[in-house]
Amino acid sequence: MNSDIEKRIGQNIRTLRENANLTQEMLSARLQTMGCDITRSALAKIEVGQRHLYPDEIILIKEILKVSYDDIFKTK
Repeated sequence: MNSDIEKRIGQNIRTLRENANLTQEMLSARLQTMGCDITRSALAKIEVGQRHLYPDEIILIKEILKVSYDDIFKTK
């Protein structure tokens, strides 16, 4: 995947998470309770584009943050 796109998606997730008043720790804890084995550190790497997202993570992030896929994947 293009690293610029990964960085943009990560920034989108960070913005959406902050808009939901969640810390990285809170979001990773919610993901873990829903069966997604992700640490706060891994989430931080996603937000800066240093780690790929897995489909199950995307689905759960969308669900937890109550956003659309377009919100997560917008690149403009």
